[in-house]
Amino acid sequence: MKYTMKYTRLIAIVLSSSLVWAGFTTTAAAAVIGTRDALAMEQSGARLASVQATLARSDVQQAMVALGVDPIEAQLRVAALGEQELARLQGQLDQLPAGGLLELIGAVFVVLLILELTGVIDIFKKA
Repeated sequence: MKYTMKYTRLIAIVLSSSLVWAGFTTTAAAAVIGTRDALAMEQSGARLASVQATLARSDVQQAMVALGVDPIEAQLRVAALGEQELARLQGQLDQLPAGGLLELIGAVFVVLLILELTGVIDIFKKA
């Protein structure tokens, strides 16, 4: 009889504590994404992949190194661009003639300069 009372109290404590903790559940929220938003996200990813593929070409990387720009840092900077800046950069890349490598480097430099002036990045560190 003594053991039955101990187990009964133990079961009562476990059940009451589990009931108390049952009130602290988290809720999940979900929302429907519109078609325009889904397409915009997909196009943004495609733009970024296109620009990064252009920057990954060996001739482009060699030209960047010749101008003193680190290719890896340039790709990180492109990944940090906003949607409008990325669209503008891709438009400039699409308009460049084949072999227009200096124009590409110039476009990347202009984007980096804009980001520097707005304070988003700090390329030209002041010593």
